[in-house]
Amino acid sequence: MNTDFIKGVIVPILTPIDENELIDEAKLRDQVDYVINGGVLGILAFGSNGEFYAVEDDEMERGLKIMVDQAAGRVPVYFGIGAISTKKCCHLAKMAVENGAAGISVLQPMFLKPTETELYNHFKTIAESVPETPMLLYNNPGRVGYTMSAGLVERLAKEFDNIIGMKDTSGDITQTAEFIRRTRGTDFKVFGGKDTLLYASMCHGAVGGVCTAANFMPELITDVYNKFVAGDLQGSLEAQFKLNPVRLSMDPASFPVAAKDMANLRGRNVGLPFKPNVATPEGPVLSQIRKEMETAGLI
Repeated sequence: MNTDFIKGVIVPILTPIDENELIDEAKLRDQVDYVINGGVLGILAFGSNGEFYAVEDDEMERGLKIMVDQAAGRVPVYFGIGAISTKKCCHLAKMAVENGAAGISVLQPMFLKPTETELYNHFKTIAESVPETPMLLYNNPGRVGYTMSAGLVERLAKEFDNIIGMKDTSGDITQTAEFIRRTRGTDFKVFGGKDTLLYASMCHGAVGGVCTAANFMPELITDVYNKFVAGDLQGSLEAQFKLNPVRLSMDPASFPVAAKDMANLRGRNVGLPFKPNVATPEGPVLSQIRKEMETAGLI
């Protein structure tokens, strides 16, 4: 299975919606062009910042079709799966493949506390449902309440040809490094999942990052990646340091609305988040976001 294309900054793209909370096609197409022109090497549909948890299956299918059509082969479009049940994950995986997804990214089940055996069987069944499609694991302990072990990831990487990589959003660089160390004898590809740790992740061998920041400052986050792969390590580190204060200013806001807030501050006009979330109101949090964006020259 050719996985050479799986690298770089991949954006968990925002999902612009209208007043009825249906995907705004024109705005989504514009966002696809914006991030591609900003230098990303992949688009992840319906990741965490794509508010997957609020989108019905038929709308996901419509949105994926729009993204694949608009990307038009310029970059691969991956499909994020965050369902709890194995059966639904398999259903979504097959739907994604039928509609042109270049790969799938599967979050470990939230709300539950599965055993290692249950988690292994979950990922095994999904991988086997789309055996010719690249599958990325998505480790996000902050959102699901538990982490994948390095041993589980190593076993999955070695036993399944189409489980070809993962996104690690643990924020623990030691854990990211362990995922890389334990799978380095294979073609398994690890992506950093924290924008602020893209440089550090790549120093340990990550092939890139799945980065929220690419939705509203793609030129800054791709600069970290591009300078690193060009061998300009000092330039890459400085680019990381320029980005970090902007990215850190998002944290006090309600998740995940800050990404849309910041895109709107840059004139992207991506609209509101799904309810119950609302745009960040005027006050100290939004003021700090605006200040850091101004300091970075973004607005």
